[in-house]
Amino acid sequence: VGGRVVGAGAMESGPAGTMGGPLSDVPAMLDGDRYELVRSIGSGNFGVARLMRNRASGELVAVKYIDRGEKIDENVQREIINHRSLRHPNIIRFKEVILTPTHLAIVMEYASGGELFERICTAGRFSVDEARFFFQQLISGVSYCHSMCAIVT
Repeated sequence: VGGRVVGAGAMESGPAGTMGGPLSDVPAMLDGDRYELVRSIGSGNFGVARLMRNRASGELVAVKYIDRGEKIDENVQREIINHRSLRHPNIIRFKEVILTPTHLAIVMEYASGGELFERICTAGRFSVDEARFFFQQLISGVSYCHSMCAIVT
């Protein structure tokens, strides 16, 4: 698979074309020149997430990078298998999986609205109408997963 490039924006570049700082061992680009880095989105227990742009279409995607090795277990495999068959307006669309020499990269639809948890923390509380709006979306997505026999964790 293609080489690595230095990230853009406010993040400083690291050695060998990787991102600087705590993410310095994560490739900034995957699958050759198909995707370009826009910015880092965040990190969690399993890896890091980046906002990338498809060079051919201009489409923004979210890419979740997971270290290759013991973190890629049956739960990650199940997530990929289940997620690729789901098609619902309230579920982030799975695009593809790309292997780099050091990471598994899961390419997904980018939800520009941010994380619901952050919105709850920022707002403190929602009005009844706002809460109903989000709850209906959650229930609709979970109901669809159950109807497709996907395990929701």
